[in-house]
Amino acid sequence: NFKKKKPSTVFLDGDGFREIINDNLGFDYQSRKKNSERLKKMCFFLDSQEINVICSVLSIFPEDREWCRKNLSNYYEIYVKVPIKILEKRDQKNIYSKALRGEIKNVVGVDLKFPEPKKSDLVIINSGNLEKFLKNVNKILSLVGLKE
Repeated sequence: NFKKKKPSTVFLDGDGFREIINDNLGFDYQSRKKNSERLKKMCFFLDSQEINVICSVLSIFPEDREWCRKNLSNYYEIYVKVPIKILEKRDQKNIYSKALRGEIKNVVGVDLKFPEPKKSDLVIINSGNLEKFLKNVNKILSLVGLKE
């Protein structure tokens, strides 16, 4: 368990973070940028107190990823690449199906561009295969120095 080995760790999830700060933002480009700025500041704040931060977020701003690389200690960028067809198939919140029918807008990969990360420390293709998933977990643990 990661938290047992690194107890001073905080997990930040993009959607969870929006809930914590009262989610007064939409999902348009400007709102996503503002949320990204908030997340960067929170990560920096926690990092400055020597708290490990794992931030799971769909980042569409290359300049923010670069800022994190320059300003956060022990920064690792892990790009979990999920093919759009897999996202459409999973679609637990019906976001992709609604976007593809034109019922909603501002969906990354449909009507908002997703600039793929170019400098990731690790790229993982997530196709839904459990065995591959477990291998990828081990890759991540090795990268951050927690593989035994």
